[in-house]
Amino acid sequence: MIRGSCISFANQSLAAEYMVKNGKDLKAQVYSVSEHLDKLIAKLKLDSMSVLIDKLTPEQKHYFAAWDEGT
Repeated sequence: MIRGSCISFANQSLAAEYMVKNGKDLKAQVYSVSEHLDKLIAKLKLDSMSVLIDKLTPEQKHYFAAWDEGT
C-alpha cells in the first residue's frame, strides 16, 4: 500500500512543519490535522497523479447537503 503510506507520510511531514513554524503559539496537547492541511495534502497527491477534480455547482452542493432530496 505505497499510495496510502505516501499520503500518511506527507500528512505527518506537513503537520510537523506546521508545529515547528507555530510551536510557540501551540499549547501542549494533542491536535488534529487541520482541514486546510488535510485538503492541501489530498490536492497535492491528486495533482501528482494528474487527477482533476470537478468543482460542484451551487445546485450540486445543495443536493449533496440536503436530506430531503435523493436517496
